[in-house]
Amino acid sequence: MRVVTWNLWWRFGPWEARQKAILEVLRDLRPDAVGLQEVWAAGGENQAEWLADELGLHCAWAPSPAPERWRQRVGDPTVDIGNAVLSRWPVVEQAVLALPAPADLADGRTALYARLATPAYDVPFFTAHLTSAPHASAVRCGQVTALAKFVARHRGDTPFPPVVTGDFNAWPDSDAVRLFGGYKTEPAVPGQVLLDAWEYADPAAPSATWTPENPYAARVLEPPARIDYIHVGPPGPVGEGHVRHVRRAGDGPVDGVWASDHAAVMADLAADEIGT
Repeated sequence: MRVVTWNLWWRFGPWEARQKAILEVLRDLRPDAVGLQEVWAAGGENQAEWLADELGLHCAWAPSPAPERWRQRVGDPTVDIGNAVLSRWPVVEQAVLALPAPADLADGRTALYARLATPAYDVPFFTAHLTSAPHASAVRCGQVTALAKFVARHRGDTPFPPVVTGDFNAWPDSDAVRLFGGYKTEPAVPGQVLLDAWEYADPAAPSATWTPENPYAARVLEPPARIDYIHVGPPGPVGEGHVRHVRRAGDGPVDGVWASDHAAVMADLAADEIGT
């Protein structure tokens, strides 16, 4: 089962040219399930639905309940922002969690749950977008606590472990990522462990998903960091969900166009029973 997470940078920059590059990257990756953040919808068009149609995938979409601050940044009061899940298999259940934030940082960030019905079992799949303020570590800790509880409520009775994708806007050794994983410190939900798929990566592989190598990210003069994640619960009874391979993707231009300001993360998970 090939999983991808990617922040698509909404309607910033040359978004129409970027959209084509996004599609080409995803087409080359041939994912089974994708968690997307900063997805746009406007005028009857929906970026996630368009990508799903082009790739032959199912789609679940959840708009932000409070997009006003995002709209002010691009000067367009009609564009929505949200999270989405694309899936090779039907989405048979979904739910949305509003992530907690104080008033000065409340810009409508959410997590989306989608239950994917494979022929062999269901896969509890999640994607989330945490606050980006550099000083807001405590806020992100509150958000991952809420997210961990959301995962616990929806993981269900299935042999496949929960898969949680997203832009956490936090470094791997941060309090928020450690708290969410629950294996380097006390877990946010007692007994719940969610493994960072990058633990299985080649130590020499480039890992930064936010890096000045990308001209869109370089403009803010921040150091390179891995802030985008695929987390997976411990493998199932016969190894379902075990991370076989993980790497960065979407980390270079397509025909001269960078698809997003973030690189994607791609992981191959063991799922022999469903032919992947």
